[in-house]
Amino acid sequence: MKECPVPEGIDAHRVRPSIEGGFKELGYSGPVSITAYGDQKQTPEYLLRALSSTGVAVVHIRSESTCAVMYEHMMNWREDNPPPATMMIITNQMLDVFDWDLARLQQQRTSYHLFLAYTIRQRAELIVDTRKEWLWEKLLLGTTTSTSAGELSTVFHCEYCSLDCQSLNCFKEHLSTKKHQLQEVIRPQPTELISATNKWGKNYAATPEYATAKIHVWWDMFDCPIPDGYDARLVRPSLEGAFKELGYSDPVSITAFGDHKQTPKRHLQALSSTGIDVAHATLATTTKKYNLFWAYSCRPWKMSVVLTSAEWLWDSLLAVSATKRHVLRNCSASAVESTGMFYCKLCYTKRKLLDKFIKHLSSKKHLSQEGCITDRRRRSKKLRLSWLRKHHFPETKQLKNAP
Repeated sequence: MKECPVPEGIDAHRVRPSIEGGFKELGYSGPVSITAYGDQKQTPEYLLRALSSTGVAVVHIRSESTCAVMYEHMMNWREDNPPPATMMIITNQMLDVFDWDLARLQQQRTSYHLFLAYTIRQRAELIVDTRKEWLWEKLLLGTTTSTSAGELSTVFHCEYCSLDCQSLNCFKEHLSTKKHQLQEVIRPQPTELISATNKWGKNYAATPEYATAKIHVWWDMFDCPIPDGYDARLVRPSLEGAFKELGYSDPVSITAFGDHKQTPKRHLQALSSTGIDVAHATLATTTKKYNLFWAYSCRPWKMSVVLTSAEWLWDSLLAVSATKRHVLRNCSASAVESTGMFYCKLCYTKRKLLDKFIKHLSSKKHLSQEGCITDRRRRSKKLRLSWLRKHHFPETKQLKNAP
């Protein structure tokens, strides 16, 4: 309520019917519960009375703890209200406070529809997926629905004392007592959001619906190359063995992306012999409703916003013990019989034979295509730098006239 207050000149009685009207325009007709958070010792009594008369619950929490307590209550609400269900947050702190954790929660098997209102537009694009966003004042001035206050229960809640009051007079009287003031001191509420996902496990056992689903691996050989002295023929069985330990049994297809003019021929031959496709490219891609696995050459300093089903250090994933190698070779026997394809993602061509692939990479046609891409990137970078200088470092008249 501090960041998104009821604007001056707008009747607080409009809050509930405006929110319900916004949902109704989008086709939502279910019951709506609303909770307003803020330092209610600072909120005018007429506002509290107007909100409570339309069934808006009111929570007293100091401003520095508002986001943390809101999020804790949201997580509790999620546990009590399984999807399909809808949540709406009215805040200017979505990008800085809520975005990361909500984005990870959204990637669970069951997700919620999420709506957002704010008084100031986000300065950058959100990671979390919202169904609709409103400017708070515009929403309050929009379509309203009729509300029967008699059907709605109102609660005034003090977070510090864990106390519910049914009347505004009782609530205001409580906030002025010495007992309450003491509780604010000895029971401070968290000021930092307590993440619901930062302790989630890394490697999950396969669920029945995914255990026999297709698996494709996109391998970036720039960042995660074949270690020195490593037998490249063990890449496929190592990956298949890691998936098998998690309960996945379907065949694995693998594509290795990289600048294969720099990849030793023996590595390309070894990868191809185990059915790994080789793609000559500079960059790569994917989306939703898939299990995502991630391997990296060095552990990220911060947990990724992307929710993965398993993560490995690349070297440890490839470090197959001698006792396991025979078993892993057996589980990939069908792949050994096949031969991987060689792709050039720049020229959109493919070759079955390694020698022809290497010959293509040194051809005039391919080198010309690489040159065009390099030139485009240089021009794009130059234009970007020019735009940044113009908009962020404008020259003054004094500088323009300088010799």
